[in-house]
Amino acid sequence: MHAVAAISQSALAHNLSVVRSYAPNSKIISMVKSNAYGHHLDLVKPLMQADILAVSELSEVRSLRKLTNKPILLLPGIFNDTDLQEAIQLNCHLVFHDLSQLTVIKNSKDPINLWIKVDTGMHRLGLPIDQLEQTLSQLKNNSNIHIESVMTHFACADEPTHIKNSQQFDTFSKLNIQHYSRSMANSAAIMSLDKSHFDYVRPGIMLYGASPFSNINEQLMPAMKLSAPILSLKTIKAGESVGYGATWTAKKDSRIVIIGIGYGDGYPRHAKTGTPVMINNTLCTLAGRVSMDLICVDIGDLEVSVGDIAILWGDSKLRVETVASYSDTISYELLTGVSSRVSFIRRA
Repeated sequence: MHAVAAISQSALAHNLSVVRSYAPNSKIISMVKSNAYGHHLDLVKPLMQADILAVSELSEVRSLRKLTNKPILLLPGIFNDTDLQEAIQLNCHLVFHDLSQLTVIKNSKDPINLWIKVDTGMHRLGLPIDQLEQTLSQLKNNSNIHIESVMTHFACADEPTHIKNSQQFDTFSKLNIQHYSRSMANSAAIMSLDKSHFDYVRPGIMLYGASPFSNINEQLMPAMKLSAPILSLKTIKAGESVGYGATWTAKKDSRIVIIGIGYGDGYPRHAKTGTPVMINNTLCTLAGRVSMDLICVDIGDLEVSVGDIAILWGDSKLRVETVASYSDTISYELLTGVSSRVSFIRRA
């Protein structure tokens, strides 16, 4: 008896359709980096109905190539000839974001589909604005290089009223790139900034049913349902404590269940007492510290049995965003952090 992560194919398909409803005139790049945000590449087939897929590692490209022939965008690009040749053989589109990549790209004897990433204010990856025009002039005259798009990334799109969003949009819009397609919008911008959709949108977290904002979006359907079995049921007398550090003490005689999941499985260690856990369609509360293999939950008067299944997140009553808020983190970290000892299965 152990933890299970069940990945809903219908939820993934639904969420992709939500992206299309927000950006009907844009092509879609499904962000499936970090093993499909922790959902496993081989379990997210509906997302491969997008126009392009995007990953952060060549190793993920190799895995994807066993599953689909769709173009794959390699977000960090390449930095040496060996990786370039493999990327070309695997039909990758490459992001070009740093001048140190220029020599390798220009010397290619094979055709390359290139995406130029420009820094409009996030100051992470991307060419400085003042280098873009010269770089484009060096690349566009190379017959082996096809510049597919110019792209950039929002720093604060999850805060729709942040001034930086309009600053970055204005900077990107004023670039002299009319001859190229453009890509700017991540999940948050797809849902809140229509004018940033341009030619390609790049949904990530919304594909997996979690909101990019602080509030839950009911349009999106959770794709991962994380569950684990009840291993033990016991009564704790008033004044007795539970778990490491004795951080939870019963104020009255209480019924506690022990559930077979912990931070070794990716359940957040910093989840606070009171974090909801759903058992038999009822929300109960975490009691005390999360252990490596176990959590303790106060079930009140709920009737349960050893072997009953608890849901940790992924139900309409208990979203991963809620667990993240109780753990002082974000849903992205929880979804990508589910460990290899959890069994991943496909569900309808």
